[in-house]
Amino acid sequence: MTTTMAAKDLDWCIDGANWPHRKASTFVQAGGIRWHVQRMGAGPVLLLVHGTGASTHSWRTLMPSLAERFSVIAPDLPGHGYTQIAPGSGMSLPGMSRLLQQLLDAVGAKPACVVGHSAGAAILARMAIDGRIAPAALVSLNGAFVPLGGMLRFLSPIARLMAATPLVARVFAGRAADPKALDRLLESTGSRLDATGTALYARLVQSPAHVHGALTMMANWDLDPLLRDLARLRVPTLLLAGDNDRTVPPDQAVQVAARIAGAQVERLPSLGHLAHEEAPARIAAIVTQFFARQAAGA
Repeated sequence: MTTTMAAKDLDWCIDGANWPHRKASTFVQAGGIRWHVQRMGAGPVLLLVHGTGASTHSWRTLMPSLAERFSVIAPDLPGHGYTQIAPGSGMSLPGMSRLLQQLLDAVGAKPACVVGHSAGAAILARMAIDGRIAPAALVSLNGAFVPLGGMLRFLSPIARLMAATPLVARVFAGRAADPKALDRLLESTGSRLDATGTALYARLVQSPAHVHGALTMMANWDLDPLLRDLARLRVPTLLLAGDNDRTVPPDQAVQVAARIAGAQVERLPSLGHLAHEEAPARIAAIVTQFFARQAAGA
């Protein structure tokens, strides 16, 4: 990526013209907001939930592999990508869990398997604990279940202040148009992406609306109740942890597994926080095999 672009909000007619799997995209009204959703494949329903700051684009190479076995549903979370931001408490963990259930109800989907990346894994765990979904298997990809510690706890109030000032998101998006800034941001994940992946993240972080949505999500995020409730999670759970993850330390997966009855941990050598974008075939095989074992047991 060599050119610097001005910050501008995403426009489906323009930016979405060459969005990954555009033909699989649809827009759904649910929970008072308009969602961008991608659907692909046939078989048991599999729900993909991305993390903070990402979108459906992050599943672009994983979805087709999973679609060989599953009917895959992948939404942009509220405030991310092409989905509208949710008002009030809708950007909190309980709020997003409620809204995602309303989306599933709107499309008539009952997931048999759920896969969440980073904060997306926390949303799925919250939904399962609260009885909003009842899948046969839950796969966490570098799941962010543990509250930030030490000095990092100051990030939430800072994000709250930044989210309250829309101008901040526009300034951030403008600075993110610098290729070097984006490279540093992606390097901080411990993952190495191809040119296509990098360009798609560039498109997202240059959107003030997307940046505002990510900041608002961070500002309303509280993982302490979820961490206390993990003992009530009764869904067979697999925690995948990239050894090179610089965002969520891989050792956290072991700590989280100790709180969930029967949870399994699998380390991913040489992969970072965006492991599903680095090695989609490997992740697809792991997910498919884990679901098959749980379905056979059930």
